[in-house]
Order: sequence, then C-alpha cells, then structure tokens
Amino acid sequence: MGLKPLLEMRFPVQGNDFIQAGEASSRIKRTLQQIGMESSLVRRAAIASYEAEMNIVIHAYHGELVLTIWPNLIEIVAADVGPGISDVALAMQEGYSTAPESVRQMGFGAGMGLPNMQKCADELLVETKVGEGTRVVIKINL
Repeated sequence: MGLKPLLEMRFPVQGNDFIQAGEASSRIKRTLQQIGMESSLVRRAAIASYEAEMNIVIHAYHGELVLTIWPNLIEIVAADVGPGISDVALAMQEGYSTAPESVRQMGFGAGMGLPNMQKCADELLVETKVGEGTRVVIKINL
C-alpha cells in the first residue's frame, strides 16, 4: 500500500489575468502556514508556486496549480495549455525570457521563473510539448 496524500488542493490559473495573478500561490502559502509548516519550507513553496503561477499567466492560455502534501514532501504541479517551451535548457538560464515587452513593462518576465523554481526545489521536473503546454513538478522535501 502506497503513501496517501495528507492534503490536495487545486487552483485554476487563467492566462493573461494579471488582476488575479499571485492569488493561487498566496493561498498555497496561507495553507502551509495554517497547518504549521516550517517557515523556511513555506517560503520556498511560496516562491516556487508564485513563479510557476506567473509563468502560466504570462505564457499560457490557462492552467492550474496543484498542491499536494505527502508525509515526506510538498509537491506543487503547475500544468498549462499553451505554447510549450522550445528549449528548456535555455529557459533554465537566468535572464532568458520570451515574455512580450508589454509584460516586461508591468515588471514581469525577467527570465527568473524556472531558475527561481530550481533554487527553491529539492527536485524540479519540466515536461513540455511545443504547441500543447508545459507541466512543471516542484518537490520540496520535509
């Protein structure tokens, strides 16, 4: 018998919705705080989920964040329907961005999304298919 999740929550994210942007990651942060998670883990999960959420808002049509808490792990999955990532290695480089100028003028799209997720995660998996979308799995060990 495998491990069962202690908690699972889903948060829809709409592409190009800069009004609601950050709401899902704020709810993830509050949830982790309310259940008494260590502050350093909350911080890492909050940063990683915010970056993942903003990538959906900036680049995709729509998607969702799924927070799953396991006995030994915080897992955040960001899955979207969108253009996908044509070169993941390039996208992992700090400062590389395909965000349009209009998004950069709002202060987003600096090319730190995936690198910041990598810094906050114990394990990061990026699955993408050009023309279909991207799935990012962020794992933080407890």
